Amino acid sequence: MEKQPLLEVRNLVTQFKTEDEFVKAVNDISFTLHKGETIGIVGESGSGKSVTSLSIMQLIPNPPGKITGGEIIYHTKEGKTVDLVKTKNDDMRYYRGNEIAMIFQEPMTSLNPVISCGNQVMESLLLHKKISKKEARAKTLQLFTEVQLPNPEQMMHRYPHQLSGGQKQRVMIAMAMSCDPNILIADEPTTALDVTVQKTILDLMGKLQREKNIGILFITHDLGVIAELADTVVVMYKGKIVEQGPVLQIFADPKHPYTKSLLACRPPLDKRLKRLPVVSDFMRRGKSGEVEELSKNVWDAVDSLAITADERKKSHEELYKRDKILEIQNLKTWFPATKTLFGKPLTYTKAVDDVTLDVYEGETLGLVGESGCGKTTLGRSILKLCEVKSGKIFYKRQELIRMKESDFRLHRKDMQIIFQDPYSSLNPRITVGNAIMEPMKVHGILKTNTQRRDKVHELLDKVGLDRSFFSRYPHEFSGGQRQRICIARALGLNPQFIICDESVSALDVSVQAQVLNLLNELKNEFKFTYIFISHDLSVVKFMSDRMVVMQQGKIEEIGDADEIYNNPKSDYTKKLISSIPKGKIEDIKAAIANKENNLPFADWINTVGAKDKDAKA
Repeated sequence: MEKQPLLEVRNLVTQFKTEDEFVKAVNDISFTLHKGETIGIVGESGSGKSVTSLSIMQLIPNPPGKITGGEIIYHTKEGKTVDLVKTKNDDMRYYRGNEIAMIFQEPMTSLNPVISCGNQVMESLLLHKKISKKEARAKTLQLFTEVQLPNPEQMMHRYPHQLSGGQKQRVMIAMAMSCDPNILIADEPTTALDVTVQKTILDLMGKLQREKNIGILFITHDLGVIAELADTVVVMYKGKIVEQGPVLQIFADPKHPYTKSLLACRPPLDKRLKRLPVVSDFMRRGKSGEVEELSKNVWDAVDSLAITADERKKSHEELYKRDKILEIQNLKTWFPATKTLFGKPLTYTKAVDDVTLDVYEGETLGLVGESGCGKTTLGRSILKLCEVKSGKIFYKRQELIRMKESDFRLHRKDMQIIFQDPYSSLNPRITVGNAIMEPMKVHGILKTNTQRRDKVHELLDKVGLDRSFFSRYPHEFSGGQRQRICIARALGLNPQFIICDESVSALDVSVQAQVLNLLNELKNEFKFTYIFISHDLSVVKFMSDRMVVMQQGKIEEIGDADEIYNNPKSDYTKKLISSIPKGKIEDIKAAIANKENNLPFADWINTVGAKDKDAKA
């Protein structure tokens, strides 16, 4: 049966005018999306993925952006063929939302904070469909049920700030699906979500696609996610398509060195590496500007960096002979949930509930769990950034909770934190050089500003940034560069203990690999101790010596990171591990076979598990 084309992008060029030149963000790209098909567009930030989606939706801000070439041929519900590039604004408003819907990366900024979630979905229905308010409400309730929101009636009246990240994303999916579109464009819809929430969102999108037979453009930097959802993969690099083809072909036999580097950058789950491969291991720009391939075989390159079990055992024997740098005993951090008229707490949210653990000098202890499990609150409690209800925290055998703030200030320079969002943790009005110098002044590090400036230059070198960046502002940098600036700021105080709170969760896999490698290099050089907090178990496994799995404020499981991954004891840990998108060839083959038989995602996962058991038997 011949596939029906829904969208044909032909030689598309979208450029932006800067002060000095015109930059082609999308440069002569072509692909075709068919009915019932999912195309995964993958690449780093700046590769042109999101600009491609905005070009299709005709949402490019003009000025400075403009589509300067090519066609975007859309086959409408009525059977007409239109070129969206030449479509007038009024007609485009009809297609946008009604026939071509989009889910944006950050649901909190896409939803109106002063309108209830139910009314926002109803607004879309009333705008595009000729139905009554009563019918729109009934349809919204039906959509909230379809996207598996808990208590749909209650969700109708809730505002975006009252929902979790996964719930907000489900509201966005409900809004996108409300008018039964032909095409759904999903721009990084699961980037900052927990693996369990991500899995349910991917399941949901697959289910809706099978039921409605729509075409999906799924944009992400994570090839593991693409493997679970896409039929065809389009790999973009610097505005161009460098490789495209069926998902199995791309994963089994990648041709372009950039595709190989993306496959290699994600921390592997079946082995432990000395460092993660990065893009520069596979390609470089020649003098003529052409890409030169450095490594032919992606998996040989990964295997060459593997650590043996004996090497790891020996390093751990030495590590756990050292003194404990941190001892936490029966720690409780509770927040009032409801209060009396006079402000007395009636009930509490037990964010951290009776946690006991130790951290050794030079260790990286990983904290993993879903959002709301208490990871971040535990990190903030250790640094006295939130009030503790009870328990004890000893740092180098000195009790911190009852220590006077004036005395604790002396410890603050030894105990630093790298936050999840580097942009919001940097002052937009202060140059990055001064941002790194400021805490050095507060704590009296070095005697003069000239010495501190020299120190900042050394730190910029250390984190792989140019010294000329000293006088630039945070908005002038990419996410990965801003995270390096935050690392440099933490290093300026010569700390011994650092908490990394989701410090790589929103970064591209290639940039994430660079930052993780940098953190490990700095640890080896300066003998740091880390608590590494993340919802991504594959990242925590790569970074950690031991791993702590948390759920609802309590420790579910603690032990060697590899041992926990290979032999999880609790059902919760097993659920986290099963939710990780692994991108294995056998999983992709099973997915293709079961999609052809129209089996749900959960069913083919179970099929794969049964096959694995049979193979082991």
